[in-house]
Amino acid sequence: FGSVPGVEIGDEFDYRVELNLVSLHRNLQAGIDYGMHNGVLLAASIVASGGYDDELDNSGVLIYSGHGGNVMHSKKKPEDQKLERGNLALKNSSKEKNPVRVTRGAFFGDESRKRYVYDGLYEVETYWQERGPHGKMVFKFQLQRIPNQPELPWIELKNSKKFTLRKGLCVIDISHGKEALPIRAVNTIDDERPPPFEYITRMIYPDWLHPTPAKGCNCTDRCSDPTRCSCAVKNGGIPFNHTGCIVEVKPLVYECGPSCKCPPDCYNRVSQRGIKFPLEVYKTDKRGWGVRSLRSIPSGSFVCEYIGELLEDKEAEQRTGHDEYLFDIGNNLISNGILSDGVFMPEVSKDGGGFTIDAARYGNLGRFFNHSCAPNMYAQNVLYDHGDRKIPHIMLFAAENISPLKELTYDYNYSKDQIFDSDGNIKKKDCYCGSLGCTGRMY
Repeated sequence: FGSVPGVEIGDEFDYRVELNLVSLHRNLQAGIDYGMHNGVLLAASIVASGGYDDELDNSGVLIYSGHGGNVMHSKKKPEDQKLERGNLALKNSSKEKNPVRVTRGAFFGDESRKRYVYDGLYEVETYWQERGPHGKMVFKFQLQRIPNQPELPWIELKNSKKFTLRKGLCVIDISHGKEALPIRAVNTIDDERPPPFEYITRMIYPDWLHPTPAKGCNCTDRCSDPTRCSCAVKNGGIPFNHTGCIVEVKPLVYECGPSCKCPPDCYNRVSQRGIKFPLEVYKTDKRGWGVRSLRSIPSGSFVCEYIGELLEDKEAEQRTGHDEYLFDIGNNLISNGILSDGVFMPEVSKDGGGFTIDAARYGNLGRFFNHSCAPNMYAQNVLYDHGDRKIPHIMLFAAENISPLKELTYDYNYSKDQIFDSDGNIKKKDCYCGSLGCTGRMY
């Protein structure tokens, strides 16, 4: 009874059996899960899957139909529902006021497959009987959402689609048509608009730098045999599954590229295809602008490349005020328990230094991702269009399943007391990520 440790509001599940595996809802088919508590039969959870005429538009109140009797897909004759099993448990819960877990079945966008989303704890306020669609008596239960719980992201998204103009919309597309999907900017806090910059979709390299062309594979299929694909051999196998999710994180991933003979839908071409999820920039409460997705993002999915100007470290250090837009290549630690330190060490540049990406003046969506001490993305070094290990592409992948409207973050990996101003003084910046393991400082 009550909350399930590790399951948060907004967590999504593809199949009913997953609800059973995490102890959210034990029954694989029945919509009411119940059990004995202090000698009383009580409801522990319900699944509002849309199989009945349940009202799902109001996230605060749920009218739930009882089970049994009203058979929808059977030759059995309909009959009045009985006050037993799950129905009796919900009736008793109305008196006991015990919390009941609610999971909602939902369709996202134009997807035809239903997903199950955990909506938090409710109390059964009241119940009654009425005539159902077959003329038989059915039980109806009214549940009220317990206050002070996070709102279900799906409800907010569903409500926003009812209006032509999104509340707080201040920029239709910050990419100005350069991305396959428009990237909106939304601000419901004040009148500020995103800072000006030039949106680019490819890295800007210095004139003197000429990356070494990559040697491609000779595969004519989708590189389905990793033992024969020269690119896959460098990885020790293809690090992506057939849905495009990374399944093996490495210090450096070699994707097939323009020099390869394999088709564009090759299994080893993922991050180079660009942004595939509908993302938007939005104004946060304390951390300036951030990024969130309008759809759920499965763990291992590619989200976005970090793009900007490629600079030598010494030049990057001279650009004051750009601290939060700088990304040191080769020093980005892959965290979240995947890799504990930066195994990948870049080759040196012509002057013996490293490289940094500056996205302050020229950049893409990546410049808006905020830092978190408990991030849900990680940075992966990737090569596909050239072979220079010293200047890999920085690709951001989902480190966990990310629900809609949840902020997308990664670990900036700043070294504390190692950021200086133009006068040589140590700069300090507080961290407001809000995670349980927050260190309190970004640098």
